[in-house]
Amino acid sequence: MWTERNAGLIMIHMAPLDDQTVLPADDDVIVSPPLAADIANPSANGSDATLDSSQTGSFAGNTTRHSAFPPIDDYAFLSDCETNCLIARNGSVEWMCVPRPDSPSVFGAVLDRSAGHFRIGPYGQNVPAARRYLPGGMIVETTWQTETGWLVVRDALVLGSWHNNEERSKTHRRTPWDWDAEHILLRTVKCVSGVVELEMSCEPAFDYHRAPATWEYTGKVYEQATATCDPADGYGPTLRLTTDLRLGLEGREARARTRMTEGDKVYVALSWSELPPPRTWDEAAAKMWQTAECWRQWITIGKFPDHPWRGYLQRSALTLKGLTYAPTGALMAAATTSLPETPGGERNWDYRYAWVRDSTFALWGLYTLGLDREANDFFAFMSDVSRRDGKPVPLQVLYGLGGELTLEESELDHLSGYDGARPVRIGNGAYNQAQHDIWGTMLDSVYLHVRSREQVPESLWPLLKRQVEEAVKHWRKPDRGIWEVRGEPQHFTSSKVMCWVALDRGAKLAVLHGATSYAQTWQGIADEIKEDILAHGVDARGVFTQTYNGDTLDASLLLVPLLRFLPADDHRVRATVLAIADELTEDGLVLRYRVETTDDGLSGEEGTFTICSFWLVSALVEIGELQRARHLCERLLGFASPLKLYAEEIDTRSGRHLGNFPQAFTHLAQINAVMHVIRAEESARTGQFQPAHNPS
Repeated sequence: MWTERNAGLIMIHMAPLDDQTVLPADDDVIVSPPLAADIANPSANGSDATLDSSQTGSFAGNTTRHSAFPPIDDYAFLSDCETNCLIARNGSVEWMCVPRPDSPSVFGAVLDRSAGHFRIGPYGQNVPAARRYLPGGMIVETTWQTETGWLVVRDALVLGSWHNNEERSKTHRRTPWDWDAEHILLRTVKCVSGVVELEMSCEPAFDYHRAPATWEYTGKVYEQATATCDPADGYGPTLRLTTDLRLGLEGREARARTRMTEGDKVYVALSWSELPPPRTWDEAAAKMWQTAECWRQWITIGKFPDHPWRGYLQRSALTLKGLTYAPTGALMAAATTSLPETPGGERNWDYRYAWVRDSTFALWGLYTLGLDREANDFFAFMSDVSRRDGKPVPLQVLYGLGGELTLEESELDHLSGYDGARPVRIGNGAYNQAQHDIWGTMLDSVYLHVRSREQVPESLWPLLKRQVEEAVKHWRKPDRGIWEVRGEPQHFTSSKVMCWVALDRGAKLAVLHGATSYAQTWQGIADEIKEDILAHGVDARGVFTQTYNGDTLDASLLLVPLLRFLPADDHRVRATVLAIADELTEDGLVLRYRVETTDDGLSGEEGTFTICSFWLVSALVEIGELQRARHLCERLLGFASPLKLYAEEIDTRSGRHLGNFPQAFTHLAQINAVMHVIRAEESARTGQFQPAHNPS
């Protein structure tokens, strides 16, 4: 997909191949025609090159920048729900952490060009003819055209049938599913025409490039090598490279090169567990097929409308699933750390953790598409972390993927940062912040999950009751809000609204549970909170404000109609939505807040927050501004990366994606916005609008 911008008119052009294309068998490789986005990006690669803003797959600006780093939205995202990685357009794996996504990196070139990579592709060429996801899953296909021939490369993190049949898993705490991660990054190559010189380079850099790798042959001849690091140098897993190429070991790098002619096939597998890697091309092809089948089985459960935007919905659903950590049920906010919110700036954070807010909001998107099974695992994870030594403990803002409570923040001064943006941070100091929206977001998702069953599971009720009681205890106190500001705590209006949600949904859950006395008490407190918000969180013109008795706008107040705090036809709702649309936007896209009027404890600018722009789409639909909502939704879909992925922010001047990538928050909001527009348009035929997220 690509876009054109001319005098404010946005036209969306769909690529010839999208997620609706029939999936070919592995031997029936399709040579895809170049995507329009690829034609517009002749230099998008990981080497030193001139890169301009057209490389984002978004708006083609007039500014040119010189950088060794690919644009953030140039990356493909792979996952097996236990590990994930980012692959640049030039075929280089530039971000991967093993064995968990919040472990230290083994490939980290996205944060420093010398911090580890794993590339496979034609010798001396960095720009493919086309790249896409195979429909319905997490397999990336890259098609290369050289002067002498054509190659097709497929990349996947392998999934297979459940493995722990002789002994229970030491890490998996949730109910086993039919399929499981095999801890293998598999890369297959087929020459489909002519002759092509192929090269492979694997240079891990353990522990965020703090521990060097040592390679040694571990096969009979040249087919396998293993990379390790000296424990005295730092943390490093054992990486095993298995291939039907001939490996050469050159210092910290494992290399291979060969000339491929039409019909030739090779594979390379990087593995890090006891599960066996493929030993032949046929075994590799079988693993690639079974991975595709696992993803197809999952996506088929969903309910996707027959609509031109269906491919965007499916890719967002797959991305949210890929951001889950299957062993515990945790759902991380994003796959990366320290990709900057401001080019070259300091707003760089580690998002590889499970935020209660982000996770529960993400469930909104999956519920909307009928993919609610992940909720069971997530609520089991929440039950785990809410108890220590059999005793209940307060809910905190975020957790490690294994349920870790302490996530001390530190800086990696030896890394240059993405495109010079420093500091590079690991850990996140927000883990012990006071944020009063977390109880409401969780209780809202629980209510969505259980209301169709018309009962609250007995095991879940104590956890829910504690969260309502926490909201009752804290709702009058200041906090740091949904945006986790690092300035002084304040009375954020959106936090008060989420406390109202906690009491309102708690009362509804109490009714389902048969606890009528709790329901009456909590509903009374919910009414008290609402009255307080309307008295102190609304200005003279009827617009909800960022803080009590303030005059600053905040995009989080777009949730007021989406959470049913007030009906969409209330004059204060309409005034707030239109004020944000007209006054808190840059080139029509929404900012979280104005940094010059908000004490967030940081300096510098930030881009527009894409989740907020998608919230605006949903809110505009709610207040009856369907045409305006559809136009904005089309613009936002036009900003998607060539692979339909989103980072956290968009720079409206260049179209560049900013922040960590891919971002769960953005993809869940996209699902709800797209479904809001589709359902509102369908209501013209049915006569009744059914919003994407309806907690009432």
